[in-house]
Amino acid sequence: MNEKRDSFATRLGFILVSAGCAIGIGNVWKFPYVTGQYGGGIFVLFYLLFLIIMGVPVLTMELAVGRASRKSAVGGYKALEPAGSHWHIHGWFCMAGCFLLMMYYTTVSGWMLDYFWKFLTGAFAGENIDVTGVFTQMLANPAEMTIFMGLTVAVGFFVVGRGVQNSLEKVTKWMMLSLLVLIVVLAVHSLTLSGASEGLSFYLLPSLKRAEEAGGIGVVITAAMNQSFFTLSLGVAAMEIFGSYMSREQTLTGEAIHICALDTFVAIMAGLVIFPACFSYGVQPDQGPALIFITLPNVFLHMAGGRFWGTLFFLFMNFASFSTVTAVFENLIAGCMDNFGWTRKKATIVNLVLVFLASLPCVLGYNLWSGFHTFGGRDVLDTEDFLVSNLALPIGSLIFLLFCTTKYGWGFDGYLKETNTGKGIRMSARLLPYFRFVLPVLILVILITGLI
Repeated sequence: MNEKRDSFATRLGFILVSAGCAIGIGNVWKFPYVTGQYGGGIFVLFYLLFLIIMGVPVLTMELAVGRASRKSAVGGYKALEPAGSHWHIHGWFCMAGCFLLMMYYTTVSGWMLDYFWKFLTGAFAGENIDVTGVFTQMLANPAEMTIFMGLTVAVGFFVVGRGVQNSLEKVTKWMMLSLLVLIVVLAVHSLTLSGASEGLSFYLLPSLKRAEEAGGIGVVITAAMNQSFFTLSLGVAAMEIFGSYMSREQTLTGEAIHICALDTFVAIMAGLVIFPACFSYGVQPDQGPALIFITLPNVFLHMAGGRFWGTLFFLFMNFASFSTVTAVFENLIAGCMDNFGWTRKKATIVNLVLVFLASLPCVLGYNLWSGFHTFGGRDVLDTEDFLVSNLALPIGSLIFLLFCTTKYGWGFDGYLKETNTGKGIRMSARLLPYFRFVLPVLILVILITGLI
């Protein structure tokens, strides 16, 4: 028999937990290096534009399905879909997408935890540290990666296993507030470095010349569209579950804007931490994924008090990644409770074991299974990330969009009524043509370019 449905104790708790789900590795790892690759300020400008015109609307749709149904994805679709339709099948794909996301996200979160430990214990202290070698040795050591991945999984399920109000909300509120303080401290410190102004200019001032150097304005726009969309983890019902826990006192458009604003604040501040530091120490800002684990530790090594600042930086990175881990774990647990009638305790234990075992291939993909590659020469992590980012998220978002705007699904009237229930900013009915004819095309552009 199902337990009584949990809920948030406060509005702040809902906003911080939901924002915590969105704020993750995509903000603090991917956003800075993609910004560096695609010309800096011009990329940031388009990123903010697409966040408003794409991210906010689709986010309100996920939240609306959750709040109207008071259920996780499968049950949410069943409660709202027309009789005889099968939209709820997508709910099962949402659960699979969340599970697949955690199969590699826990490994990268483990890297963050490992690096925090290394800086804290002084592993990067001393002369002639080979930073590239440290990263390579970590990847080559399956035991080390398994320990830190396992810690991430165990602590994450311990937090969500105790309930939304009792643990998830309390822990995430403290963690997110600490994250916001940490990133402001780190940003202020970066801005005091010599050469910081050059980094700020690259990061915040749009330049068509840099856009051309990055492949052209069209390439920059497409990349910005992708990043603004993926940063909110839309399409796999990761946000829908929190809609099912929230009150009806506030409109969903207003709450979606608050979540997007927090998500954007962290991404922008991460850039303020990284770009002034890169330009101050003569580091190229387009280093790609290596920026966090190789380039920045090198910067910290040459910085006054570098061990302290490196420890703070990776503590912040851990808060960012762990907030997403706990949010998605909650989604998996809620799905099992709603669909199988399990208790929270049983759902926690079963998912803990399954996620840990399913995360091992990603860990082993860098050492014992390093010779294994799939389509396009991808390793295990890249394959799992491709399936989530390039397929599950855009296809899932398109399905949520069609469900909320067409007569074959819940319909625009039902969506609009739920979205505008409560106090705050309201969604205009005049946006229906944009939702029906323009937004699907934009999502298809993301899907097609991702596949290409």
